This record gives sequence, C-alpha cells and structure tokens, in this order.
Amino acid sequence: MGRWEPNARGRLEEAALALFTERGFEQVTVAEIAGRAGLTERTFYRHFADKREVLFPDANPLVTGFDKALEEAPDTAEPMATVSVVLDAVAAFFEGRHDYSRRRHAVVAANAELRERESIKLSTLAESLAEGLRKRGVAEPAASLAAESGVAVFKVAHAQWLAESEPRDLGVLMREALAALRDVTGAG
Repeated sequence: MGRWEPNARGRLEEAALALFTERGFEQVTVAEIAGRAGLTERTFYRHFADKREVLFPDANPLVTGFDKALEEAPDTAEPMATVSVVLDAVAAFFEGRHDYSRRRHAVVAANAELRERESIKLSTLAESLAEGLRKRGVAEPAASLAAESGVAVFKVAHAQWLAESEPRDLGVLMREALAALRDVTGAG
C-alpha cells in the first residue's frame, strides 16, 4: 500500500458500513474495516478514534448543518419559523443519502449502545438549536420547546423517509410533520 491513499476516510466509512451490515457491529474489528478498505489500521486511527466514530463522527456534518442554517435564518423569524428554516436546510443534507441512511439506521437499530449514542446525538442537536434560539433572544421555555419540537419533527419525518423504499423528499415530509404538530397543538 502506498503512503497516501485517495479518499481514505470515505473508503473506511463505506467498508465499515458494509461490514456492520453483513455481520453486525459487535463482530467487526478495526483491522477488518481497514483491510476491506485496502488501508492500514494506522490509517483508520488517523481518521477515527474507534469504530463507533465511523457512525458518529466528532465533526458531525448534521450538527454543523443545523448550526449553519440557524445562523443564516432571518433574524425576525418566530421560533418555530426559524426551526422550519433549519429543518429545510437539514433536509438538503440528506439528498442522495437515502441508501446510506437506511443502512446506517439498520446498524444503529440493531445495537443498544449505538441506539443510546443516537439518542445522545439527537439531544445534542436539540440543545444546540435551543442555544441558537436563545442567542436570537428567544426566552425560555420557548427556546427549548421549539428546539425539542424541531428535533421531534426531524425524527418523525426521518423515520418515515427511511421506511419508504421510494422516498419522497425529506423536506416535504418534515413540512408535513411540522403541520401535523401545529394541528396537534392547536397552533393552526
């Protein structure tokens, strides 16, 4: 193997997901992931702290996308309107990622430790969103309620999107879930 391999991180991610899907998360070693990707364990550890980090990277683009969308939302938007803008931006992140997302979800769903990690990730998203709303001047409990509601809308729409073999646009599903939330709460 050469000293430098193009797209090593992407190859490791794909190799890991393929192995996790085939054999289950617990049965796969870092050495096997690196071998499947045609790389060394040392290269794996340059990109990831451990095999869980393949599924939950420190530099999570979803968290970054939430934060960036929040920063770019109009300052005058009401809390739930701001959350709606953020959800639209998040939907764009998932374009072209349906197959990957479905495979990742199956691996996470099959492992209690990974399900717990996923819950922590979603909690982190809600706290990040609430903090961003507070920075915009949204008082408590409105900031936390809007953020938690936004993450709930994301979870419901994302689960529906994953369940569809021919998925509709995730942004549309999130807008429908947001409208359903308004109906449920009587918010019109």
